Amino acid sequence: MSDNSTRRPLDRTDRAIIAALSNDARLSVRALAERLHLSRTAAHSRVQRLIADGVITGFAATVDRESIGLVLSALVFVKIEESNWQRIHDRIAEMPFVERVLSVSGEVDFVVNVAVPDQQTLRNTILQGIHTIPGVVSTQSYIVLDQREGERPGAKWPEYWSGNRTNGTESTR
Repeated sequence: MSDNSTRRPLDRTDRAIIAALSNDARLSVRALAERLHLSRTAAHSRVQRLIADGVITGFAATVDRESIGLVLSALVFVKIEESNWQRIHDRIAEMPFVERVLSVSGEVDFVVNVAVPDQQTLRNTILQGIHTIPGVVSTQSYIVLDQREGERPGAKWPEYWSGNRTNGTESTR
């Protein structure tokens, strides 16, 4: 990934590429070029530059957790003592069933998103996993009852940058 200071600013075409790939990462360069009215060479070189600049960091499948047996999701709030927070962050992120670790400001230090097959595995992840890491002071967990995915980063950029957007409170007429 390149340094942000050397990264070229994104133009309308870059944003359109990001939006198209955010909505369908399996798009071929040919389909992307056709959709955006670019030559295949231009589409390919722009995608490669976005990858080289660290704007596009990967292409991944979105997996339905329940279909692979991960039927219980929880948010675990973790408070740590003054110590090496990066080491604790890394240790938690490496644990099985941990999907994401967010460093946050406020009363707690980390919010951990976990997806597990059952209550016992959640218990073990917290008590035999997170709590055994030196420096962890306490945890508080919240079972996720329902979840909706938001937009992927960049998915709505053409509308956003063209001024055709609302903040959720404006009329869309």
